[in-house]
Parts: sequence; C-alpha cells; structure tokens
Amino acid sequence: MTPAPQTRALPRVAAAALAAGLLCHQLTPMAVEASADHGLCEAYAGLPASDGAHDGMVRVAGGRFEIGADDAYPEERPAMPAEVRSFWIDRHPVTNAQFARFVTATGYVTTAERSTADGEVPGSAVFEQPAHGRPGGWRYVPGADWRHPDGPGSDLKGRGNHPVVQVSYDDALAYARWAGRDLPTEAEWEYAARGGLKGQRYAWGSEVRPEGMHRANTWQGEFPMANTAEDGYAGTSPVGCFQPNGFGLYDMAGNVWQWTSSWYRPGHRTDSLGRHAETPASSGGDPRQPGTPVRVIKGGSHLCSPDYCLRYRPSARQPQAISTATSHVGFRTVRRS
Repeated sequence: MTPAPQTRALPRVAAAALAAGLLCHQLTPMAVEASADHGLCEAYAGLPASDGAHDGMVRVAGGRFEIGADDAYPEERPAMPAEVRSFWIDRHPVTNAQFARFVTATGYVTTAERSTADGEVPGSAVFEQPAHGRPGGWRYVPGADWRHPDGPGSDLKGRGNHPVVQVSYDDALAYARWAGRDLPTEAEWEYAARGGLKGQRYAWGSEVRPEGMHRANTWQGEFPMANTAEDGYAGTSPVGCFQPNGFGLYDMAGNVWQWTSSWYRPGHRTDSLGRHAETPASSGGDPRQPGTPVRVIKGGSHLCSPDYCLRYRPSARQPQAISTATSHVGFRTVRRS
C-alpha cells in the first residue's frame, strides 16, 4: 500500500491564500451532459491534432460585451462595457500530455519542483477529499508537483487527458511562450467563456442544471464535508467531458481554475469613458494578501459548490498569488490575430 503523503503547514503565501478562503478519482457519471465530440473526454490522449501555429485552438471573433456582474460576489462588480479584438484560444485547458511535451523539449523545472532560498522542501498545496467522516481540506505536501498532483504517492497514469495542475503563473507563462502564445487577459477569457451569450449567468445559459443535467465538473454536496460526485468526478476530469459553449470551448466552467495575465484588484477598473481597463501592476493587489503579487484566475474548479464557492460562472474571478501552485489551478493559452 502506498503510504500517505507527508503533510505539514502551508507555507506563508499559500497559508495567506487559504486564510482568505481562496483555495476553494473518477467515478461512474450520473446525469452528466456528455460531450457530443467523442474525440475528447475519456477517448482523448490529451494531445490535439497538429495543424501548425493553432494546434487545438478556436478562433474567436472580437466584439463588445459586458464584463463582470452586479448581482454576484463583490469582486465581480461593477458590470461594465468591454471590448476585445479577435484572438485564438485553446479549445480546452492545457493537458498533462501537452505540458509533458513542453518539459521534455525544454527541461523546464516548475516552481513546485524548485528548492527555495530558505531551504523549504519543494512541494505544493493539495486538497484532500473528505473521507471516513473527516472533512476535506488543504495541506502543503512536500513532493507534490505537476507530475505528482496529489503528492509523492500519485502520478499521471491515466491522466494524460486531464488538465495540468500544480503550475504557478510563471510555469503557465513559460509554456505559453514556448508555444509561441500568451495567457489570456481577463477580458479575453471572460468574453470567450460567455460563448456569445448575453446576460446569462452561466457559460451555457441561465440555469445551473438545465433539464437536470450537469454541465461542468463541480462539487456536489456540503463543502467540505461530503462530495457526492453526482457529475461523475470527485477531482479533476479529462478535458471535454461536458458540452462546449457557443464558441466550441470546453471546460470554461469547473474542472480547474485558469490563470490569466491580468493583475487582480477587487472589482473592475474603468477608463475615462467608463469602459473596462486592465489593472496596472502598480494598482493591483488583494487586501487579504498584502504585499503579495496576485493575478486573476477564472472559471472555478471541481471544488466549487453552491454553498461555498459559486464561481463556475464567466464573471467570477479570484486572486491567486503568482508563486503558488495548487491541485485545482491550470491554464489555457491564446494567440492574438
């Protein structure tokens, strides 16, 4: 039997995020709106077909939309006009198979694999699922990294088609640059997530479970006491196991949070004309993590539940310390036209 991974207190940055409430196994699927594209999900090896500079990407025509929401969490306010130019975006989050190809080609070592100046043992934050009456919770696990997402006793066997996790902002950006791409801005990400819909709460419409079907990999049950996994998954799932949005994009809600290039600040920033504007680094920050550089993450994850983290919505946003890697944050890339 594989011994349980050694655990200890979270390091300073991750502990601050946990205190701020920011770190919010496949089973038999039940009532899941399965993907109509059988080239993804369980049948997918995790590597898109090669077609040049836009492997595995979808072109999104630019346009105007309303970013944010006035009827949700405070950091999503105020809703305001925004505009993006046309761009290409990954059809699904970057997978373990894709990230492995990058590491093989470059020898890249991720943040969670590097020793620190203060001698801290390399590792990262892992959410341990509830079991035997014990609630789920976050732990810092030495040896946890993208190859061992749940700690030293775990590996990527059978997970090549899952989103890569345990990647910091720098890790995600390094992959994007290697691929000749970038990370999306918050506005690009949210515009893509909405899939052409206007005024809708979710990436697929106004109801969380249309016709009783799950449309994303999220948490069912009382968080963090019990995860009933009614959607078929208690952790990450293969990409593309739920229906795409109107732009043909998968996993724009749930499964894993996704890095953006935008600096975080509570609420949206406007320009002189009242339109959405990017937050400069000098103005960014999270009052709950003073002094810590934070970027916006989007999309929610498999740990989001209606009673704790109803953030599997396009307008939802959270701060993430750029040096922190966790078991529920991944990314996708863009290529601008």
